[in-house]
Amino acid sequence: MISSPIDYDRTAGGIPVLAETLPGNASAGYMVTVRTGSRDETAGLYGISHLLEHTVFRASSTRTSFQMAKEMEGAGGELNAFTGKEVTAFFGVTLKETADVARKLVADIVADPQLSAEDTALEKEIVLQELSMVKSEPEEYIHDLFEQHLWAGSRLGQDEGGTDTSVRALDEQALRQYYEQRYGRPTLAVFATGAVDIDATRDWAEGAFDGMQARQVPPRDTTQGVPAAYHLVPNHADHYQVAFGFPTGLGSEGERMADSLLSAMFGAGTSSRMFQQVREKQALVYAIYNAAEHYSDAGYVSTFFSCTAKNVVPALESVAKIYGEMLREGPAPGELARTKNLVKGAVVRSMESTEERLVRLCRDYMGRGRGRSLEQIAAEIEAVTDDDLRAAAQRVIDRGRLNVTVLGAEKKELKQFDLNSLQL
Repeated sequence: MISSPIDYDRTAGGIPVLAETLPGNASAGYMVTVRTGSRDETAGLYGISHLLEHTVFRASSTRTSFQMAKEMEGAGGELNAFTGKEVTAFFGVTLKETADVARKLVADIVADPQLSAEDTALEKEIVLQELSMVKSEPEEYIHDLFEQHLWAGSRLGQDEGGTDTSVRALDEQALRQYYEQRYGRPTLAVFATGAVDIDATRDWAEGAFDGMQARQVPPRDTTQGVPAAYHLVPNHADHYQVAFGFPTGLGSEGERMADSLLSAMFGAGTSSRMFQQVREKQALVYAIYNAAEHYSDAGYVSTFFSCTAKNVVPALESVAKIYGEMLREGPAPGELARTKNLVKGAVVRSMESTEERLVRLCRDYMGRGRGRSLEQIAAEIEAVTDDDLRAAAQRVIDRGRLNVTVLGAEKKELKQFDLNSLQL
């Protein structure tokens, strides 16, 4: 597995530049991130980060979207973007021989978007279809619902796409104002991975982005997870989607890694506790897995599963029992070592993709203030002990903060369900 230390620099204007040079790599990737996302949106602007992310691809002063697409694909590459709760990111990945195309087009969409009324109207229609699509895919929608409920009362609970109503109300003037407020120093950061060079990347970033000055660095509220809560969200599908989880605080680096390994021990892979006990031994669910999410000041550990109506309550009871067993007994002999290898294997495989490396570098720096090489991640994983896992279980598994969201038909048994009936 190719790995390399992370090189750090700054442009003359102070924009952070991080590069992971991988000798022998045949591709090059460049990403520009903006420190603004759905948690930074105020009333009247819900969904604007996402809509802006879409609309900048429509045209620059020198290229149409079709010209951008032809140029990027002609260079053997891909131009893309994503909006998160805390960051909006734009990136291009190409062959190493055509890396200048990636740099040029990423600069085009970030530093020179036209944001016309016509393009904004067209992109709104696409975003509205995307919002509809997400709601029609319950296995994805349950994640949005769970976070909305988990962070209720905090902007971290705001969904990245906004709502139909909020998106329809946005226009090109709102996008232009938001762009001028948020896009520029000091909210920008630049990342590069693959066949890249820190000096060339800094010089490119300096020329392309140092002239951009943001008018506002959005302040962020402190996130607090809500107390224990149960939510039944109506859905006409016969199959139910369920989220069962707990909020976590900021935590140290070691605590975050312990939380991630704890979550993986519960529900990563087919040998995990959840998969073996809830699906294989009891046949209560079709799919079951865990997720650990970390934002800049909060996170969660949660189990997600899908099942038929008659199995929702038995599955919830089984999941609660498994959490309780870990809380009381801790990991079994050899369980942590197996989980460490499982997680390291997933990290190694993800790092075989230039795009995934860019995303990981972005998430690490924007969320932690530093990048991590493969060796550093592996060392953090190895440093976690059985005692750390027991401490994580005590810290995370708290009946007073248990949040459950069920997406499905409003059956009487589920409408009247009481979290206190679960044995943790």
